[in-house]
Amino acid sequence: MKTLNVDLDLVKKYNVAGPRYTSYPPATKFTDAVTWDQLSEKIESNNQTPRDLSVYFHIPFCESLCWFCGCTTVITTNHDKGKDYIDYLGREVAKLAPRLNKDRKAVQLHFGGGSPTFLRPDEIRRLGEIIHKHFTFSPDIEASVEVDPRRLTREHLVALREIGFNRASMGVQDFNPKVQEAIHRIQPREMTQQAMDWMRELGFGSINLDLIYGLPFQTPASFTETIETVLEMKPDRLAVFSYAHVPWIKPAQKILEEKILPTPESKLEVLKLVIEKLTADDQYVYIGMDHFAKPTDELTIAQRNKNLQRNFQGYSTRAGSDIYAFGMSAVSQTPDVYWQNEKELPKYQTAVDAGNVPLHKAYIVSEEDKIRRETIMRTMCDLSLDFASMSAKLGINFQQHFEKELAALTPFIADGLVKKTSAGLEVTNSGRLFIRNIAMCFDNTLGAANERRHSKTI
Repeated sequence: MKTLNVDLDLVKKYNVAGPRYTSYPPATKFTDAVTWDQLSEKIESNNQTPRDLSVYFHIPFCESLCWFCGCTTVITTNHDKGKDYIDYLGREVAKLAPRLNKDRKAVQLHFGGGSPTFLRPDEIRRLGEIIHKHFTFSPDIEASVEVDPRRLTREHLVALREIGFNRASMGVQDFNPKVQEAIHRIQPREMTQQAMDWMRELGFGSINLDLIYGLPFQTPASFTETIETVLEMKPDRLAVFSYAHVPWIKPAQKILEEKILPTPESKLEVLKLVIEKLTADDQYVYIGMDHFAKPTDELTIAQRNKNLQRNFQGYSTRAGSDIYAFGMSAVSQTPDVYWQNEKELPKYQTAVDAGNVPLHKAYIVSEEDKIRRETIMRTMCDLSLDFASMSAKLGINFQQHFEKELAALTPFIADGLVKKTSAGLEVTNSGRLFIRNIAMCFDNTLGAANERRHSKTI
C-alpha cells in the first residue's frame, strides 16, 4: 500500500456522529425489556454446536483516573478489591460455564478494563486457574491483555504468560510531558519501553500501543515527535483514537475543558500526519478506522484473505467465534443475542450474591438485523462487497434488497472513497478513513444526526 494522503476537506464533510459497529445493532439499542428466560433459550440453542469461543473478562479497577478516559472503571487504591472481585468472577463463570457445549474451545481470551494489571500476580494466577477449570483452550489461542505500564512489574507479565497470554496492549496516548500532565497520566517513554522489553523477553508474540489525538496541548509538531518515538519502538499494531469529549457521560472530562484543547483544524492536521507517517514506506497497513498493523501481522493477512471480523474487542482474526464475557459491564455476543452485565459494581455484586445472572440490558437479533450485520461486517473488514457472493450467503437478491442503501453511496463514489467494480463495490485506500460513514449507509437503526449518541466518525 502506498502512503495514504488525507484530504482534510473530505474529513470535514464526513465527520459526523456514528456507531463504531463493534456490534450491529449498536449497543445503544440494547434494552432492559429482554429477560434472562428469553436469552436462556437462545443460549441453549447456541450450545447445540461446538462453535469456537472468545472469552472476555472485564477488570474495572484503576488506581487513578485518566481524565480523558471513557471506559467503565472503578477508581481505588485498595487492591483487596481485586481479590474479592475474582471471587465474584469465579461464581459468575461457574453459573454459566456448565451450560456451554463441552466440545467448545476458546480460541480467544481477553482481559480488559480498567487495568487488568491492577490485580496482583498471584491473583492473576488464581483467575487463570478459574479460567482453565471451565474452558478448554485451542492450541493456537490468541490471548490478549491490556496492561498499565505505570504500575507494572515483570512478575505481572510472568504470571500472565503462565496462564496463557501471548499478546499485550498498552495505552500510551502521547509521550509529550505537558500533554501527559494535562490528562493526569504520567508515563515516560522509558517506562513503556521497559514494559515492551519485558514482554519481548518473556515471549509475548504481539504488542499493541494505543494513542489518542485531540488531547490538551497537542499540536501537529508535538504529535509528530510522539509518532516518531513510537516508530522507533516498533510495536506490531497501533490503535490511534480520536479523543471523544463527552463530559455529560464522563464528568471528569470537564477538567480538560480548563486546558487548551486543540482546534478542530489542528486535530485534523494531527490525524493527517498520523496516517501519512505510519503508512509511509509500508511500515504499517491502515486496516481501517483507527487500526494499523505491520504488513506481516495476522490482522493484515486476515484482511487480505477476507476472514477478518469485528466484535466488542474491535477487529478480530477469529471469525465465527461467540463471545462469552464476565465481570461488570461485560458484553456477550452469539449470532442471535447480545447481553450486557450490570455496569455498576454494587449492582453486579448484588446479582451474583443472589445467584442470578447480572443482566443489565440485552438485544435479540432479528433476521433483518443479521442481513445488515453481515453486510456491515464485510464492508468494514473486507473493504469490498461482492454482490453475487452476498446474495448467495444471505439468501436475498442483494442489489434489490439494498437498492436505497446502494444509492446512498453515490457521494462516496463521487468523492473517490468507493468505486464500482464488475463484482460490486470496493472501498479505496482513501476510503478506509471513512469506513464508519460508508457502513452507516446500511444501518436502518440510525436516528436523525442530532439525536445520535455516538462519537464522531473521524
